Amino acid sequence: MGYSPEFVKKMESIVNDIRDPEQDFPIKVVAAFDDACMSCPHRGLEICEAGEGSNEHVLSMDGKIIRHLGLEPGNSYLKSSLVKLTAEKVEPEDLDYLCKNCSWLQYGVCKEGITDLRKNNKCLTRGS
Repeated sequence: MGYSPEFVKKMESIVNDIRDPEQDFPIKVVAAFDDACMSCPHRGLEICEAGEGSNEHVLSMDGKIIRHLGLEPGNSYLKSSLVKLTAEKVEPEDLDYLCKNCSWLQYGVCKEGITDLRKNNKCLTRGS
């Protein structure tokens, strides 16, 4: 799924790196263009140009997720810490709010991913 073959390839690379338990690396938290955006055909010079209101929509989702996880924009966190934090703090139904109006939400893959993440980290989420 994606906006173009280049975008799909970039997303696959990002997802594979995040899912690889052997890799741990810093991730900088931004409410702006990120690594995935760099391959998106809708990326303008400074804002998302997918359609009217798209930039505001993307920034809104970024902000909601950053606040939900208690992160500081501009700070870097180890991938392992972000995965653990996500497993602890995000439940599949949270995506209905966090990702409201995202075109991918309807496919269910993100909720499945959160379910799998929480299941694979169940010792971390017990009592949450």
